[in-house]
Amino acid sequence: MTGTRPVVVVVGPPGAGKTTVAELVAARLGVEVRDTDQDVEAAQGESIQDIFVGRGEPAFRELEAAAVAEALRTHAGVLALGGGAVVDQSTRSLLAGHTVVHLDVGLAQAAARVGMNSGRPLLMGNIRGQLKKLMDARRPLYAEVATFTVDTNELSPDEVAERILQELDR
Repeated sequence: MTGTRPVVVVVGPPGAGKTTVAELVAARLGVEVRDTDQDVEAAQGESIQDIFVGRGEPAFRELEAAAVAEALRTHAGVLALGGGAVVDQSTRSLLAGHTVVHLDVGLAQAAARVGMNSGRPLLMGNIRGQLKKLMDARRPLYAEVATFTVDTNELSPDEVAERILQELDR
């Protein structure tokens, strides 16, 4: 599958709606959707939370970077990355030259969307505080890799998908 590349790669913090929006965009374009968090879970046979607890974040980040590299090389549809994938410098380098949309979201909206989701290992404890810390640290990295940004705060997933499709048509 040499030369295959995603139509668009979706990045952003937890609660931005990456997977939901990626599914909508893929459906409207008539292409497959792929989520690298799901790829890691399928390949490892365990949840991301279990990988974090059992092996630690560095081990998960290695698995994630490998999953992203594979998907960028072989997937021809819409690709959603995990919220922390951009932390890895090699992943950011691989994203250069790809069409990448950063789904931006404010802290209040992200916290409301994430809620008390116990499946997010980096958001244990003070969810709002942890989320703010993650978003502050990662926002410059999302901006670095983004071809364009969509502010999702006041938009439904359908409206976000429509904005992405408008950008792709340009």
